[in-house]
Amino acid sequence: MNVAAPIPTTGRAARLYLRQGHYRGTTAAMAPGYVQGNLVILPRDFALEFLQFCQRNPKPCPVLGVSEPGDPRLPKLGQDLDIRTDLPLYRVWRNGRIAAEVSDILDLWQADLVSFVLGCSFSFDHALMAEGIRLRYIEEGTPAPAFATNIPTTPAGRFHGPLVVSMRPLKPADAIRATQISSRFPGAHGAPIHLGLPQLIGIKDLDRPEFGCPVEVKEDEIPVFWACGATPQAVVATSALPFCITHGAATMLITDLRLSDLAIF
Repeated sequence: MNVAAPIPTTGRAARLYLRQGHYRGTTAAMAPGYVQGNLVILPRDFALEFLQFCQRNPKPCPVLGVSEPGDPRLPKLGQDLDIRTDLPLYRVWRNGRIAAEVSDILDLWQADLVSFVLGCSFSFDHALMAEGIRLRYIEEGTPAPAFATNIPTTPAGRFHGPLVVSMRPLKPADAIRATQISSRFPGAHGAPIHLGLPQLIGIKDLDRPEFGCPVEVKEDEIPVFWACGATPQAVVATSALPFCITHGAATMLITDLRLSDLAIF
């Protein structure tokens, strides 16, 4: 069942609500001020290479936490956190393709699985809105549009593929302010990587995102592109991993970290 998204006041309250399994939508508007994270779960045999991939590609893959093999907890990221149940939706990948989308991964859990939580731009979106910057995808309650680009990531072992970017249409003055604000949070992708002219980064049609839903770019706006945590999903597909679990579309892990914990100045 999918009901209107609540606005829990804390990360833990959001996780407990999601754990009940009643909500499958985007987490973008939940727990304002708390850090959200993308999720990648891999067998231990792939974990070191993936960590190297993240280190070589910190814009799309800023590492917030890594679990011990087989441990569903990440205590530094959240009290009573259970990575198997605390997201609205999970994607199960087999041989580089989405094999299923499930509400929990209790039946899929294995003793060798390692969880990576990576920064998400949902975290700084609340800071943008606090400055009066309107984000239409949140107002519309849809996942932010994201696009595969012609910019390659830096490979690590078997992990390789394109950089994925999320897009927010903004008025030019808001784009400047959003760049200033988001640059303070490299743990949530930091500043945009591109403004305007999507064709220069290989995006042919803003109405056809590979991830999320399209958002109109009005005449007085420009498209602003941030590195996106959907990049690992594109890499999983390109690398044809035999098994992997990720978050579903725009359905993140909400942590106990505050956005101020990620600020660098």
